[in-house]
Amino acid sequence: MSVLVSILAIGGFLCLFRIYQGPSISDRAVGVDIMGILFVGITGLSALFYDLPYLIDLSISLALFSFIGTIALAKYLEKRSLDD
Repeated sequence: MSVLVSILAIGGFLCLFRIYQGPSISDRAVGVDIMGILFVGITGLSALFYDLPYLIDLSISLALFSFIGTIALAKYLEKRSLDD
């Protein structure tokens, strides 16, 4: 368990580097999206390791919010309205 969380944490630090260093807004958006995915993974692993089924629900909710946020940011970067 700790090895998997460590790998995900290293990925998180690499994403933070991409968010900080990214030359464009789209690079930063990808970094934030991957951070969300990593957080969902850590929450899911915690649910399995500690046998807490409500964390699975939290993981699914986080994944949905991350997806909606990514879609909204992509629409904003294309300068289109959200109802297209």
